[in-house]
Amino acid sequence: MSEPADEARIERRADLLPEEVSAGSDDPHDQAEAILEESDERTDDPEGTRHESTQTPG
Repeated sequence: MSEPADEARIERRADLLPEEVSAGSDDPHDQAEAILEESDERTDDPEGTRHESTQTPG
C-alpha cells in the first residue's frame, strides 16, 4: 500500500475544481485525501491499473 498523501498535497487538492464546486462536496478535505490515495496507488502499480481499468489498454 502506498504512503498516505501528505497534508500539504491534501490541502492543495481540497481546493475544489469548478465541476466539483457545482456538484458540491460535504468534506473537501476527505474527498481530496481519497482522490490522492487512489492516485498514488495507481501510480505505484501501473501494471495493475492497466488490467483493472477500462480506460487503459490491457
